Amino acid sequence: MSDGALSQAEIDALLSGVDSSSLGGTAPAKELTGNEAERKALQKLLDETCQNQSNALSTMTGATVTLGKPQVSFINRDRLVTQLPDKVAAVKADFSSGFPGDHLFIMGEDTAKSLASMMNKEENIELDEMALSMIGEVVSQVVGTQITALTRATNNTSIASMSPETTNVPKAVVALPGGTFLCAEYDLDLGNGQLQKFWEVYGSNVVHAIGSALNGNDAGSARKAPAAAPNQQQPAMTASPMGMPMGGSPSMGSANVQSVQFPNLMAQVTSQEQSNISLIMDVPMEMTVELGRTKKLIKEILGMGEGTIIELDKLAGEPVDILVNHKLIAKGEVVVIDENFGVRVTEIVSPIERMNDMA
Repeated sequence: MSDGALSQAEIDALLSGVDSSSLGGTAPAKELTGNEAERKALQKLLDETCQNQSNALSTMTGATVTLGKPQVSFINRDRLVTQLPDKVAAVKADFSSGFPGDHLFIMGEDTAKSLASMMNKEENIELDEMALSMIGEVVSQVVGTQITALTRATNNTSIASMSPETTNVPKAVVALPGGTFLCAEYDLDLGNGQLQKFWEVYGSNVVHAIGSALNGNDAGSARKAPAAAPNQQQPAMTASPMGMPMGGSPSMGSANVQSVQFPNLMAQVTSQEQSNISLIMDVPMEMTVELGRTKKLIKEILGMGEGTIIELDKLAGEPVDILVNHKLIAKGEVVVIDENFGVRVTEIVSPIERMNDMA
């Protein structure tokens, strides 16, 4: 510029390490590449989950939301920042186990406002703390759908994600992974026919682990019990008739060592017991999923009306309780199946805990 001032695009480019010359319309840089088999595996998985994710978003917003099949490609920070709006809502939802590593979602500020407005049934909403938490809940549902699909495809039951953390920041300060990573670019239709962009980012280590698991490589699949190393069996202790270990020399106080046969400690169900259990197999039981609890005074309850917000004793993202006949038996996380809410069991309460609860 003639006055020496920098444009906003040039400032963002400098902050993010992007070569400002690329903003002037020069030829694009050479396409970044990675493991094509891993990219295709992620592409196929995300394609298959789009319909369930669209259903979940439609349920949460009350509108017909469509998430199109993404364009999945390898990219780096410099390239992605040039594609983002100046101000974005970035949701960090790293995988904590199963395939641990960087995982985040990025959408333009206007897209985030539209989603929050639809969920809160309020126009011209600002991206305050409550609105950002709504965006985090949207991402939580999307991630839950993906974890369910990943668990089914890889048999890895340890996959879990951290609670989403949402920030509204300039694009230049978004915490993106280093080096080359994988980016899925979606077209999002919020029911008005106008397509908006929505980006999902996977760190390179996550891409490798998930891609390996989806392609049948044990390095990224479900954890398995380690196999015994060949030719490393524990030598059996054998005693001679005179009480001296075989292959050794006599010593004072040597004992006659014999193998011990331990009884089977697993409970055995007799045919009579099995017959008795079968008599109650068709007895209906009431199953309840409890989101949380709280205590209120009578005057507070009588003062409730439409729009009243009740704060529960559970934190956002904390497992919900699964009860049978009002007795806690398991914990899980809420998911959306087609258009219905469901719960995925993540932990079975031990028999001792159940006995204590009944007492």
